[in-house]
Amino acid sequence: MSKYKLSFKSPSDILKYIDEQDIQFVDFNFTDIRGKWQHTTQHTSTFDRELINNGIAFDGSSIAGWQDISQSDLILKPEISSITYDPFAAQKTIKVFCEVYDPKTNAPYKLDPRSTAKMAQNYLKKSGIGDVAYFGPELEFFVFDDVRVVTQPNHISYHVDSEEGAYNKGREYPTGNMGHRPNVKGGYFPESPVDSLSDIRAEMLSVIESMGVSVEKHHHEVAPSQCELGIKYAALLEACDNIQLCKHAVHNVANSYGKSATFMPKPINGDNGSGMHVHQSIWKSGKPIFSGKEYADLSENAIYYIGGILKHARILNSFTNPTTNSYKRLVPGFEAPNLLAYSVRNRSAACRIPYTNSAISRRIEVRFPDPMANPYLAFSAMLMAGLDGIENKIHPGSAIEKNLYDLTDDEIKNIPSLCSSLRQSLDALENDHEFLLKGDVFSKEIINSFISLKSEEIEKYETVTHPIEFDMYYSN
Repeated sequence: MSKYKLSFKSPSDILKYIDEQDIQFVDFNFTDIRGKWQHTTQHTSTFDRELINNGIAFDGSSIAGWQDISQSDLILKPEISSITYDPFAAQKTIKVFCEVYDPKTNAPYKLDPRSTAKMAQNYLKKSGIGDVAYFGPELEFFVFDDVRVVTQPNHISYHVDSEEGAYNKGREYPTGNMGHRPNVKGGYFPESPVDSLSDIRAEMLSVIESMGVSVEKHHHEVAPSQCELGIKYAALLEACDNIQLCKHAVHNVANSYGKSATFMPKPINGDNGSGMHVHQSIWKSGKPIFSGKEYADLSENAIYYIGGILKHARILNSFTNPTTNSYKRLVPGFEAPNLLAYSVRNRSAACRIPYTNSAISRRIEVRFPDPMANPYLAFSAMLMAGLDGIENKIHPGSAIEKNLYDLTDDEIKNIPSLCSSLRQSLDALENDHEFLLKGDVFSKEIINSFISLKSEEIEKYETVTHPIEFDMYYSN
């Protein structure tokens, strides 16, 4: 099977390829509002010119936040220019990214996140600011050997386990405890055997590459059981697609090893959580518009882009940090930002300017997102915030080059902060989202549906009795 993405210009081309390669199934993939990849699979005997042009109907009421059951029908139209093989399928299967259409209007569905990303790309071009926005995400995640969750009326608990966990230093194993494992916050770049996940990460990266994603690196992250994969930057829509392919590969490779991978931001108490740092730049006429002679050799537009990100950060939190668990990561002391500042090389800032001698590599890095984000919504929202900064010349103020974790209380009180809860971020989004509606990039419908879905999660979280409450209150 090919090790690269496939792209076809016409139905005839793909039908010929399917016949020549004896492809048996076509997997139709789309993304829901929460960011979860969904799929339905067609046998190739049904995959003809009519299906390619008209798509297939499916039940939109069964996808959270989408259609009412009285108007449930939606259409999946395969985008034959964006196809890859499924390396985990037993039969020859190709996966195709799909657009969701409303059959009533025959227009892209307003609640389809991938359509939002396309609209964001179009808005950038129409704005005249640039032709293409590049996004380079860094995905962090945990790999566990055992995961048990109980949510009964009289029993609430979770238990995760990994041989790498520092909590297993004194555990007896049938083959003996080898003793090689990272300490708490001690997992950054150790050599094997302390790093026991190198082979599984390498296989993940190899599989990701086989699906057509340009890859760069892998390494152990700070916490025991924590990993990072590096993929190459790409234009907004392709970068979002690449994240979905990466997550698919990470989950399935881990599963094949008898392990479980999670992109949950803070699965381990008292250690670093998982982020998704996102590098961003804009190009126009083949040239980087973020390179210049301002602070850290950035252009004025790049500074304004940062201004837009920082101004709208608490609204962006809804999309970049979309879970109740996300805000357990955004606290001081665990290498995650919580203050809205920027500076060069400073990993404690919400926005960092990476060091580079190359003008074409000039970019910014937004450090507060986490990998539970729906990439299509999060990247589109960040682009719209940055463009709003450029359009309205929003200056972020002076850079702060100190370690933000060491600031005094007097210094901190003058620096705005990120949201401290999902509820806080949804309130910010509900009260101020006009910049997202420009050019019809975000629809009112998708914002309202997102808020509704996330409010359900908050209510579920806030109304469940927590074990820590027994610890604090049971005997009082």
